[in-house]
Amino acid sequence: MFAAVLAVAIPPSLMAQSEGPQLPPPEGAAVQKPAPPAPRPASSGEKILVPAGTRLAVVLENGISTRSAKPGDSVYFRTSFPITQNNRIIIPIGSYLKGELVDSKRPGRVKGKGEFRLRLDTLIFPTGYTVDLNAVPRSADSGGKETTDSEGKVTGGGGKGKDVQTVAETTATGAGIGAIAGRGEGAGIGAGIGAAAGLAAVLLTRGPEAELPRGSTLDLVLERDLHLEGGQIQFTNLGQEQPITPPPVRQQ
Repeated sequence: MFAAVLAVAIPPSLMAQSEGPQLPPPEGAAVQKPAPPAPRPASSGEKILVPAGTRLAVVLENGISTRSAKPGDSVYFRTSFPITQNNRIIIPIGSYLKGELVDSKRPGRVKGKGEFRLRLDTLIFPTGYTVDLNAVPRSADSGGKETTDSEGKVTGGGGKGKDVQTVAETTATGAGIGAIAGRGEGAGIGAGIGAAAGLAAVLLTRGPEAELPRGSTLDLVLERDLHLEGGQIQFTNLGQEQPITPPPVRQQ
């Protein structure tokens, strides 16, 4: 006869006890801590929403001036600061934006400031991923006196102070010449001639052009929500920073 063998299942807890007590690590021994959770990767179907009103810090790649600008001209920017969401980088440094001038107007000879309006409509990631957007500038550091409004219009500084100075200088010069030529009466005649010459110079001279030189830094604002495909985003890629050379301060 064969002897019957009875198999008995032993609970894991009893097996652990049978192996002996769990002793604490020796004093001074390094205790391995769990690694921090990595940024959550995107699933292929994840949608990322960048809400309207988000600001993008950008640098201008090609200069703009009302002296030569015309509607339809292309404008190019690159991002200088990353945009993050839920501890993930969703728009890295070095992403490019493309847009165009909507309109452009030179300053007048008597009144009217130079101005142009631009709008950005394309965002290109360093990987080549391209999306449509709608963004306009809200502030600009151009080295001059340009201002921006909520519709993306950039306006140059005025030239009234310079015009008054031109008339005053030519008036004083004319008065001095008249005084030498004919004493008091000559001074009055000379002043009138000088003022007329100064006014003619003002009428023939335009005011300051509205300009954004290459290297100008701007804040762009998204006019509508931006939708991104999560599978196209490298959430740990900060991007490649490039040195920024701001434009020199311009004399208006």
